[in-house]
Amino acid sequence: MKYITYVSPHLKSENDTRNIMLDVIIALAPATIFGILVFGYRALLTVVVTVAAAVASEALYCLLLKKPLTTGDLSAVVTGLILALNLPSGIPLYIAALGSIFAIVVAKLLFGGLGKNIVNPAIAARVFLLAAFPAAMTTFFEPFSDLTATATPLSNGEYLFKEIFFGVCPGSIGETSVIMLVFGGAYLVSRRVISLHIPFSFILTVITIAIIFGRAPILEISMGGVMLGAIFMATDYVTSPMTSLGKIIFGIGCGGITMFIRLFASLPEGVSYSILIMNLLVPLIDKLIVTVPFGTRMSVKGGEIKCLVCSKIKKLTAKLSFARFR
Repeated sequence: MKYITYVSPHLKSENDTRNIMLDVIIALAPATIFGILVFGYRALLTVVVTVAAAVASEALYCLLLKKPLTTGDLSAVVTGLILALNLPSGIPLYIAALGSIFAIVVAKLLFGGLGKNIVNPAIAARVFLLAAFPAAMTTFFEPFSDLTATATPLSNGEYLFKEIFFGVCPGSIGETSVIMLVFGGAYLVSRRVISLHIPFSFILTVITIAIIFGRAPILEISMGGVMLGAIFMATDYVTSPMTSLGKIIFGIGCGGITMFIRLFASLPEGVSYSILIMNLLVPLIDKLIVTVPFGTRMSVKGGEIKCLVCSKIKKLTAKLSFARFR
């Protein structure tokens, strides 16, 4: 009989990758359904195409390289869905499909698959599409209409607060309705899928900088993907810090870079770029924030980290050995 041992603590949980991804899909459902109702069949087609392309590209990659099929964990579905919510409803479908393929193959699988990617795949795909197809990525439609919008509320401020808050305004499929995104975020928090460290620090940083520079803070957090990015993309397990303090630093960095781009750069949007940049800084944040092993206390003297529990165990072992050979 074989015995399998693991390093303590021995914590048992029913959560696995599939269950967590399913919770994320449920949390994204309100914003997805609302976006389809507001922007019509174009939004529905975009969602279907991005999700299908993400799943198909992952399955084909596994098949060609003779690797175990990983589509069952639903991570590809989540990536395709998040990417769709970051796209305009009228984007050509081949561009949407190309974005999903880039997210899955380039940003995820070529780095080793789920858990090994260094940046959020959906974010990487959106930045790629912004660089490759800027016109298609910045052409939005009026709600309940086939008319093209000249600009989003973030750029011209012509929409009322209630229109912005409830999402009845031009924008990407899933970024316009703050209330739907908050509902989804509350579900994830209640399920303990995410914590509030990153969303709160991200949003509060945006609000603070907006007030300092005389901008409308409600408009800044309601449009441009701040809520979608703070709740669903910046909180990605793989590409965010492990510690609470690290998460707060990460969120502040995302909010700060977002507002810097909005205030001083000529880029159309700062959320995606800010999260992408902070993803790359996560290893440095985790390295600088010293973590304490479960059940131990640490002291730092002369640049050397000493585990107090380990030192006590060594002393006890030495005493037992001395008593044995006495």
